[in-house]
Amino acid sequence: MSSIHAKVAVGSSTDSSFLGGRIPTEIEIMAKHLKDVDQEIFRKILKVVVNAIEGKDCREAIKTIAENAALPEERLTFVVAGMYRLLKEALRIPMSSLKQEVFKEDLRQLRIPEEFITDFSSVVFGNRRTTLEAVAIQKGPKLPCIEDCRWRVDVAISTSALSRALQPSILMQMKLSDGRAHRFEMSVSKFQELRYNVALILKEMNDLEKKSILKIQD
Repeated sequence: MSSIHAKVAVGSSTDSSFLGGRIPTEIEIMAKHLKDVDQEIFRKILKVVVNAIEGKDCREAIKTIAENAALPEERLTFVVAGMYRLLKEALRIPMSSLKQEVFKEDLRQLRIPEEFITDFSSVVFGNRRTTLEAVAIQKGPKLPCIEDCRWRVDVAISTSALSRALQPSILMQMKLSDGRAHRFEMSVSKFQELRYNVALILKEMNDLEKKSILKIQD
């Protein structure tokens, strides 16, 4: 049985805003509620949000901020939710595709105070970036990928369906990254159609990569 091994990782790129064509509602609301927030309070909230992204339990820290900060509970909730969404969106994009100045300019368009933009930038492009990225990838939604694909050609020597007598077929076995295995049979014509479409997709991905629209990461 022949064996095919392939791994393809697809990264994101951005030509304009790192938030895409539509700004998430949480981020829009957060930007409005950041007005007149003390920078010391902002940094405490930001630290809690970063810890939350890293998977730490931050309920007590949020409770402490709520009790001591001059921010209504509802307003604090909006700020925390917006910060969390903003950082998650930024960390989703590879460093090679997200430029710091573009990131800052996007936040300026939201009218976020400049000192807060600097703090956001220090998180997204600072020393903790690697840890935050790893956690984001680990906890993010994803589909299983193909780890192994095997195939063989079978010929039916005897069958009640005379039209299929001595007709070859392809037996496929695919092993997924979640441990599941799928086995199925297809005709030679369907196998050729599958082979053609896979080759076509790989060619299109290669063409897009050359145009800097899509980047393939090793």
